[in-house]
Amino acid sequence: QVQVVESGGRSVQPGESLILSCTASENIIKTYAMAWYRQQPGEERQLVATITIGNTPFYRQAVKGRFTISKDSTASTLFLQMNNLNPADTAVYYCNKASGPFVPWGQGTQVTVSS
Repeated sequence: QVQVVESGGRSVQPGESLILSCTASENIIKTYAMAWYRQQPGEERQLVATITIGNTPFYRQAVKGRFTISKDSTASTLFLQMNNLNPADTAVYYCNKASGPFVPWGQGTQVTVSS
């Protein structure tokens, strides 16, 4: 069964940066358009950024100019560079395919932005 594992989340202060990583089995990062999602307390999971097989990115408006989605050269790891974080970015972050059917969701990684 395909597994995704997210890592890199932690507590930071507003204005700081973080980089999240996602590894996945069965070459799904190489084979499919991928995405980062986040789920804020009491809210539904929302799309944050996507990247195509050809490395074309897309960002939700709230993170445009601050977040960068990328893959390593072997397309085995998915990254999300997050700069100038603010409290509204506090959420559990997940990676998965950019469109369904989705692979089983991982545990996510918690990002908390607070002063």
